[in-house]
Parts: sequence; C-alpha cells; structure tokens
Amino acid sequence: MATAGGSETCSHGSSLDSSLLLPTKEPNWEAIPESESEKLCIDDMLDVYCGEFGSWQLRHFVLTSLAWALEAFHTMVMIFADQEPGWRCVEGSGSRCDEKAESVCGLEPGSWEWEGGPGSSTVAQWGLVCREKYKVGLVQALFFAGCMIGAGVFGHLSDSSLGRKGSLKTVCILNAIFGCLTSIAPDYFTYLLLRFLTGFSTGGVGLCSFVLATEPVGPTKRGVAGMSTFYFFSTGIALLSGIAYIFPTWRALYVASSVPSILFLFLVIPFISESPRWYLVRGKINKAMKIMQAIAKSNGNNLPEGVILALDDEANDASNDNQSSSKEAVSGSIVDVIRSPVTCIRLFLAIGISFTCSVVYYGLSLNVVNLETNIHLSVLLNAVAEMPAFTITAVLLDRFGRKPLAIGTQWFSAIFCLTGCVVGSVRMWEVIKMGCGVLGIFGMAGTYNLLFIYTAELFPTVVRNAALGSATQAAQMGAILAPFVVVLGGVLPFLVFGICGLVGGMLAYYLPETLNKPLYDTMRGIEEGEADWRIT
Repeated sequence: MATAGGSETCSHGSSLDSSLLLPTKEPNWEAIPESESEKLCIDDMLDVYCGEFGSWQLRHFVLTSLAWALEAFHTMVMIFADQEPGWRCVEGSGSRCDEKAESVCGLEPGSWEWEGGPGSSTVAQWGLVCREKYKVGLVQALFFAGCMIGAGVFGHLSDSSLGRKGSLKTVCILNAIFGCLTSIAPDYFTYLLLRFLTGFSTGGVGLCSFVLATEPVGPTKRGVAGMSTFYFFSTGIALLSGIAYIFPTWRALYVASSVPSILFLFLVIPFISESPRWYLVRGKINKAMKIMQAIAKSNGNNLPEGVILALDDEANDASNDNQSSSKEAVSGSIVDVIRSPVTCIRLFLAIGISFTCSVVYYGLSLNVVNLETNIHLSVLLNAVAEMPAFTITAVLLDRFGRKPLAIGTQWFSAIFCLTGCVVGSVRMWEVIKMGCGVLGIFGMAGTYNLLFIYTAELFPTVVRNAALGSATQAAQMGAILAPFVVVLGGVLPFLVFGICGLVGGMLAYYLPETLNKPLYDTMRGIEEGEADWRIT
C-alpha cells in the first residue's frame, strides 16, 4: 500500500500495472508530512477505525492470558508438593506406635511410615515435621519473596528494553528451567533456593501477560477483558489438582507442572504480538502502525492512509509542530511516578490496597483449603468457587465503575470476616463461621480481580508495568505475612482479615475513578489529561 505522499501515482494506469509486478514497499508512516497526517492516540484509533475488541483482540487476549495458568501451576504446586501426607504404623511395631496419635512427633522412630513412601512429598522426603515443620513455611515465604523481587525487575524490563512480549518469553524460559531443576533437588536447601528462583521468574508472568493482553483493547472493553484474565488463573489451579492426582510424587509433579511453560514457548509465543503501546513509547511508530493496521484488517475495518499514531500529549496538543518527538523513545521509571503529584499518591494507595487484599485473600484461602477433605477435591472446589466473584465484578465493572466496586468488595469481605470473628468462639455456630470465610474470600477474590485493571488504568504506558510491579511486590509481602496470621489461631485471623478489608476499602476511597477515561501514554499526557478532567 502506498503512503499518503505517494498516493497520487496511483492515478496513472502504468503505475497500477507495474504495482502488480513489483514487490509492495512497506509503508513508512514516519515519513508522512505533518500537514497530511491525522494524529490519534491509540485509544482513539481503536475506537474510530480499528475496533475496540474484535477477532484480533480476542485471539491475542486468549493466547496471552494462557500464561496465567502457568503462573497458577508454579505458584500452587506447593500445596501438593509440600503437603504432609498420611502415615501409618509399621507392622510389628506393637505398643511403640499408636494409630490414634494426632501426629508422629511423639512416636518412636522406625515404628511408623509415610503413606505413599518418602517420595510422596518434600515433607516425607526430608522429614519436615515437628521441629522441622517451619521449613515448609520458609519455602513458601521465600517463593513469594522471589515473586516480590521478580515483579519489580520484570516490571521495569517490560517497560524498557525487553518489552511486554520479550519479558513474557524470558520468564517462561526461566520458569521451565527452574521448575525442572527443582524436581531433581538433592536436598532441602537446594530445593529452597530453586523455589526462590522460580518465584523470581513467576513474579513477572501474570504482570507481563496482563498488560500485554489488555493494552490493545479499547477503553470501553478493557475493564471486562482485564478482569477475565483471572478465569485463566483459576482454571490453572483446577487443572493442577488433576495433574497432581495423576502424578502423586513431588518430583514428577514439578516436571509435569513445568512442561506447559515449554509448550507455551513453542506453541503460543510465536503467535503473540508485541504491544503497540510499547512500540509507540519506544519511538517505533512503523511497528506500532503495522499492528494497528493488522487489528483493523482482522476486525473487518479500514485504517485510512494519513492516519498515524501519536503519544497522547502530541495528539491532544494541536500546536505541537515537533514531529521528531514521536520518533524518539519515551521512557519512565518508578522515580518518575513518585515525583509526579498526580501519580505519587496513586502509587502508595495502590500499594496499600494490594498489601491488605493479599493478606485477606491468601489467609482465607489457607483456611478454606485446610478442611479435612481430599486435598485434590478441596483445591478444585476453591478454584471453581472464585469464578462467580469474577463474573459478578466483571458484569458490574462498567456499570458502577472501578472505585465503588473496589470499596464495596473489600468491605463485603470485611463484614463477613468480622462476623466470623464474633461467632468464632461459639462451637454450635461453626458452620456459620465456615460460611463467613467462604463469603469473605468470595468478596476479596472480586477485589483481587479488579485491582489489576484498576491499577493499570491509573498509570501511563511508560511506567505502567513498573507501577504494577510495585503493587505486585506489596501483594507478595501480604502473601508472605498471611500464613503467620493463620498460625495465630482462634478469632485473631478473622479479626486481622476484617481490619485489613476495612482499611483497604478506605484507601480505595481516595483513588480517582478511571471508568471510560483514556489510557495515557506519557507522564505529561496524564498530568495534562487529569487537569482537563478536573476543569470539566
């Protein structure tokens, strides 16, 4: 297709005939004269010409969001690999072993054995019981610590040199390597190190996948699309319960849960496109426009010649005559977020909400999973139970907005947690207490689902992943703390969860609404855009 500057040659018959014989030249959108171009930001181009959520976005969204299932595999595999299996008395042990004993701690060594053998879990493999039981919690804590570090590192890399797709590819490679190496760990400390490294790479999976999946989606469809990514995470947990049932030994399970990352690299990644927003802020207009043209064509629309992408501050500034600025890479860091009065308060509020939400979500998850039922069935039911929360929040998201839902879901969870605290000591109301826990996690699952899309919309493209990475790091800190809250026992966990829910809802009150607002590209764009919104 010819550029706008060369469109006049198409009126000559010889030119038309020769175009059938000569190879088509790649359009150079950067060479379009300023006077002949119509500059639009990505959101406007999607809305007017390309389509906000057509067949191209649907395919790209599904393929990219499959990475959430990989994150679920690498995160939740510890439930099965680090579980304490059942035990039984050895034949001929006589009075040395009591089948009615609550644990093996008081039994004589050699008088009992693990059901399924020492290879059934890491607990059985290295005797992580009694005085060594803290080591199981240490593995979990270090995994989430790795996630916290990885979220910050890959959040920055995906905004800068590697891009969204490059970062996603990198973390999947690392996950496959570390996951397979974990299966051959010779001792506990090697296992501990490899789980930390797996956490480091896992911390960037959902982060990169979410941003890459939602950035090509139009503003009115982005909320529902973003919240739908968590279905893939819950589906991954449900699938993991089946994989763990098929592979009952922990070493085989780590291999089985790592193979999907390898398949994703070869079967999915090649069909995923880089984010046009990342190309735009890096000054690669031709690559960004090529993707936008593909989106329009796949959706059955037409992107006219002369229409060109521009950063939001350029598109909104009619007096801007400096075309070269769109060809230069625009970068940002978490320092820029803190320096800006618009984004600084947003960042600290998002960090606080992510932390409190994670404490409640993971804490209540541990309470529900620790039911005295089949562990595979329990994990499956918990994964399925979260899905109605995702559906309800997705349906209400564009009707009531992000802010009211963020407040309402957290306070909904807090009310039932505090109710569970009140009835916690009353034995005959144990069923009500269990119901309070289920409803508490139901509400917080909706908040967790909402937070990603809300946080992504609060920050511009140049720092979006860095801000999301900071919020994710705070969430990992909450995940590390959650098991220690559960250990408190009695009514205290419900009290802590209830207070966290109330505090999180109050913090959300001070965030701005982002419903139907543009997704800004630069720090200047968001500062000027928010100033205009306040004026109007």
